[in-house]
Amino acid sequence: MYKNILFATDLTEDTEYLVEKVRSMRGYTGAKLSLVHVVEPLPGYSYAYLGIEDIEGQLIDEARQSIEKLAAKLNVDKSDIYVEVGPTKTKILKIAEDVGADLLICGSHGRHGLSLLLGSTANAILHGAKCDVLTVRLPELD
Repeated sequence: MYKNILFATDLTEDTEYLVEKVRSMRGYTGAKLSLVHVVEPLPGYSYAYLGIEDIEGQLIDEARQSIEKLAAKLNVDKSDIYVEVGPTKTKILKIAEDVGADLLICGSHGRHGLSLLLGSTANAILHGAKCDVLTVRLPELD
């Protein structure tokens, strides 16, 4: 059974829905759990002209605070949480390899039409991971 689970989260309101699934899977397996959130880099040049300072730094700080709260809720050690900056798929797959994940859990919205053709982070992870991937279908937004 699984020994190292990586939960890739976007830290949105959907995270609460996924927490119970992650908690259950961890309970079934007794696996070590790690958390990862990726902040997409912002093009710095456009913000310099607006007089806005270090938005990316603020996003990283907010992500760290949010993921630490999530880690406390899931009883995950601080050494097993990761906030990365870069392309989401690449960073998640790298962390999965670094922690020796044998199961990667992420959420996925049911996409239709053009957004399905363009793909999603969950789809990219599914096809790029070297371990099993559990994509949890998220509830439809009204």
